[in-house]
Formats: sequence, C-alpha cells, structure tokens
Amino acid sequence: AMASAARNRGWEFFGVADHSPVASYANGLSADRLRDQGKRLDRLNATQSGMRVVKGLEADMLPDGGLDIPEGCEEELEYVVASVHSAFRLAMDVQTDRLVRAVSNRACRVLGHPTGRLLLARPGYAVDLERVLEACAEHGVAVEINASPYRLDLDWRWARRALELGIKLAVNPDAHSTAGLDDVRWGVAVARKAGATKDDLVNCGDIDEFLSRTNVKS
Repeated sequence: AMASAARNRGWEFFGVADHSPVASYANGLSADRLRDQGKRLDRLNATQSGMRVVKGLEADMLPDGGLDIPEGCEEELEYVVASVHSAFRLAMDVQTDRLVRAVSNRACRVLGHPTGRLLLARPGYAVDLERVLEACAEHGVAVEINASPYRLDLDWRWARRALELGIKLAVNPDAHSTAGLDDVRWGVAVARKAGATKDDLVNCGDIDEFLSRTNVKS
C-alpha cells in the first residue's frame, strides 16, 4: 500500500526502513521477518514498473554506538538509517561519541533525526552536533531532515551547516501511513530554508550512485 501510494505521487523510488529488533515497542523486525520482507520487495520490484522500492532498515543506535542490525542481514540491505531511540540522557561527550561511532560504521548510510527532539514535547539530547556532522562528512553519510511536523529534525540552521560541510541531505516523511507521505513537503521547506538545491538531496539524485558509495574509512 505504501509503495503504491508513493508511485501514485510520481516518486521514482521509495525507501522502506522499518525499525530494528531492539525497538520492540514499534514491532521491530527480526532477522527472519527482515529477510521475508526483502524477498517480497524483490518480487514487487520485479513485477511493477515506474518506481523502485529500496530495501532498508532504521537501526537503533545502541548506547555504545553499535547498530542494531539483525545478524546476517547486513549484506541484504541497500541502506541503513542509524537513529537514537533510547538513552537520551547520556552526558554530552558520551552521547557525541555514541553518534560518531554509529555514523562511522560501514553499514550506516543516513543519520536519522540527529538531535532527537520532539517539538513542544521533548528537547533534543545533549550532543556536540558539529563533531557529529564532521564525522558524517568524513564518512560520506547523509543526514536526514525528518519531515514529520512533530520533529523537523534536522533544524534548518544545522542543515545549512551540513551543506557547508558537503553533506547530502535526505528528506524523509517518516511516514507510518500512506497519508504521512505528504509530510515530505515540510522537509522540503526546511531544506529550502537551509539553501539546499536538488543536487544536495538524496531524494533528487541518482539513487544507485548514492547506494553504491562505501564507507571506506570505517
């Protein structure tokens, strides 16, 4: 249903990145379920035209900066988004080291909602975002602009800094329903305010070129 809705919106590709096993509250995917999903997506791509579904995973960052990727599944994924969903109250230096280690992981292609803020509900965690963005730039990791109106994370000012460092931005509607796909417009507004052009966005470029990059420094 999500892929069909994305195709009806004229999108050329649509990334699926369900939660990883640690996110039990969100029905995170086990290794078996992730492999089954991948097989179904392969069949869908083989039978539909006009849009490609890209196989991904939103992997929880563990407190030590490791990524919660089901064992044996890494090679089957086309991309991994690394995100913080727990341990928000770590000291700034510890939290910063955690994020730097995560984006330095060879599997990581995108850093998800980098500050963890929820507008009018939760401030972001204490983190040296400059150091984190510098690590993303070093390892060729894109940074998400989470377009959910509850997040709008990365903030436009930090998105502008990411652009200055040569980082690609990935506008993600964070959709949990077909209607949520339309939230992408809020992320586009953030990107425009930051001064981004289509060349700065993963969404508008050659997806195969982006996916083929290797984090050679990890």
